[in-house]
Amino acid sequence: MRIIDRDFMDGLSARARAGERKRAHSNLHQSLEEDIHRLCMGAEPGTFVRPHRHFAAGKWELLIILRGKIAVLLFDKDGRVLERIELTAGGDVCAVEIPAATWHAFTALESGSAVMEIKRGPYTPPAAGDWLAGTPAEGEAGASELENWYHHARSGDKLPSPS
Repeated sequence: MRIIDRDFMDGLSARARAGERKRAHSNLHQSLEEDIHRLCMGAEPGTFVRPHRHFAAGKWELLIILRGKIAVLLFDKDGRVLERIELTAGGDVCAVEIPAATWHAFTALESGSAVMEIKRGPYTPPAAGDWLAGTPAEGEAGASELENWYHHARSGDKLPSPS
């Protein structure tokens, strides 16, 4: 049995704060071959998640906020924000299920944020077409600026052009 408690989330948050990516994962599934993947993620402001989709058949994703606050952004194929959903622990919205093949990204809005992610397995690496065209990869020029943009992006906004 695994228990996700304050000590567990404190450790996850400490690893996220100390890490270069400002994000830390703890897999609850035993193998990448499992049918359902479950993981807890500590996320700090400044972590960058490139807009992507899980195009493989039926690869939905469920995000549940455990602590803190994140913003989930859904995009169309041209990089326009279709919807912004803020998940706040103890708030009105605490989870979102993202359908398969939906362009999305998220950002941490509060330090110490922790998220449970559940999605179908087995793991398959993202294909080249699973990254939204014109967006930087993690660590590339423009990634930090795009992550900052996420904090204020609203429905109808278009991804900024790379500089």
